[in-house]
Amino acid sequence: MEAIILLGGPGAGKGTLSEFLKKQTDFIHVSTGDMLRAALKSGSPVGLEAKAFMEAGALVPDSVILRIIEERISQEAASARYMFDGFPRTIDQAKGLDLLFKNKSGTVKHVFNLIVPRETLLKRLTGRRVCKSCGAVYHLINIPPKKAGVCDVDGGELYQRADDSEDTILNRLEVYEKQTAPLIEFYQKQKLLRDIAAGHSAAETGAAVLDILSA
Repeated sequence: MEAIILLGGPGAGKGTLSEFLKKQTDFIHVSTGDMLRAALKSGSPVGLEAKAFMEAGALVPDSVILRIIEERISQEAASARYMFDGFPRTIDQAKGLDLLFKNKSGTVKHVFNLIVPRETLLKRLTGRRVCKSCGAVYHLINIPPKKAGVCDVDGGELYQRADDSEDTILNRLEVYEKQTAPLIEFYQKQKLLRDIAAGHSAAETGAAVLDILSA
């Protein structure tokens, strides 16, 4: 059993990279959000425990997240390979993952840190526009509407969500950098961290990761 970890702030391209790697490799994509939703739906003991925290408006503790991870990987063969997206988020989660894999004779092989210039992140994240009437999503650069400010589907008005504003995004990036700095140092010390320039196309980012995986 082995795993790779995808690190990267909002807009770094973790989701796009994970989709690329799913098609090119046998890594099983595991995201924290998907696991939490599955655990809640299953009604398992750990899922119900997580639900209680979420309904109370509290963060799900690291210990519960790790039990959900353990429950998830227990569903696969002992030789499975995992790609963690959005996990771990803290040093305690990283240490817990190490212990979990050690107990299953597994290893974390690589931690890919997606690095994107801040101005590129801002272009990616502030370019999103949403139709007020039907909810269709556009991007001013990647998926522009045929007519500026107008939805192709129903002619509705396109708007920028409050959490896509530059001030909000800059704050999210600062919070991410503060939270992740200790995690980056943790994996650097283990000589697992692989910095990946992810400011170009998704294909280039994916190719860089595949080169490391095949080395």
